[in-house]
Amino acid sequence: MKVGTDGVLLGAWAPVDHRPRTILDIGAGTGLIALMLAQRSAADQIDALEIDADAYEECVGNFENSPWNDRLFCYHTSLDDFMDELEDETYDLIVSNPPFYSAGFGSGDEKRDTARQNASLPFADLCEAASLLLAEDGVFCVVIPYTEEPSFVATAVENDLFPFRITRVKGTPTSDIKRTLLAFRSIHSGVATDELILETARHQYTSDYIALTQDFFLKM
Repeated sequence: MKVGTDGVLLGAWAPVDHRPRTILDIGAGTGLIALMLAQRSAADQIDALEIDADAYEECVGNFENSPWNDRLFCYHTSLDDFMDELEDETYDLIVSNPPFYSAGFGSGDEKRDTARQNASLPFADLCEAASLLLAEDGVFCVVIPYTEEPSFVATAVENDLFPFRITRVKGTPTSDIKRTLLAFRSIHSGVATDELILETARHQYTSDYIALTQDFFLKM
């Protein structure tokens, strides 16, 4: 799987000011988000789940070759099987860049389609799992298509997860909103909402995007 803007955004944006000690990345792919959170936090346990065998192998390799290899661990398993094996485990921060195309979508690349079809990880299952796995003061974060925002928020609220931070992402000042970054917790409180624009022109990044991501790029 290629490194994508969605993963970079989530890894840089997910709140860590509550000082999470345990982190879970659901659907880790190459491990990008978990690695970014290892760089950003002092968490001593960062677990990742990946169902695809090739992506899992790449994730493990990336973890082992990182400066934080003693804090990172990837499980080659589905979310359901992972849940079945847990015994009262909870996480202070749960993140996911979930699949979001419908099962009818097809690019011709089977692995890429599996990573992007929400039939492989329905939003309802993801929210239910997060509700069960989240520590009392924990935070659950996702990046999803903007068009899915209302339904995802509704599903999360049904599982007693309430949004407290929402950032809507646009490619340029004149383009439509494409993505939404969402942060939830089990406490019902106010919602802080803002907008992030990535570029003013091709490869001309905005100061907001640079400030958010510059710690992770070799050239920014």
